[in-house]
Amino acid sequence: MTSTLENRTSAHTKKGSSAPTKPFWAWIVATYFGAGTLKPGPGTWGSAGAVITWAVIAHRLPANLHTAGAIAFAAIATLIGIPAATLTARACGRSDPSHVVIDEVAGQMVTLIAAPLTWKAQLAGFILFRMFDIMKPWPIRRLERFPEGTGIMLDDLGAGVFGWVCLQLLLRSGGLS
Repeated sequence: MTSTLENRTSAHTKKGSSAPTKPFWAWIVATYFGAGTLKPGPGTWGSAGAVITWAVIAHRLPANLHTAGAIAFAAIATLIGIPAATLTARACGRSDPSHVVIDEVAGQMVTLIAAPLTWKAQLAGFILFRMFDIMKPWPIRRLERFPEGTGIMLDDLGAGVFGWVCLQLLLRSGGLS
């Protein structure tokens, strides 16, 4: 007797695979245009993709819209990312597949809210976010307990908040001057 999850998995892709799934839009969003399929460290590639995308977008925005733009980027990645992560995780039969990196994109963008577009600030934000995402200090790990895409996204948003606090403290203390 097969479970409902196994039936859904066989309809989309081989269990555990990072190959494109149906619906295709969910796979594109969840892997952040395929960045999640890159090795090693797909999460790091997703975060790097977010930093690069943000740099391109922010350089086209007036400076007074940078903070609002970063908030909007994080919010959109989260709102679209939850259903995309849910569908992609179901399709491959894993609760938090490594190729789903839209959570890293959203969390990385939280860390970069109100950060200047200098290479030092962006690099520090990248390192801080990745550190908290990998270490998952309390209470971040507890956020993974939420179901499906919500749990996939929330722990990275928590890591993003931790990274944001540390980055803002560094910036305000002159640590990145």
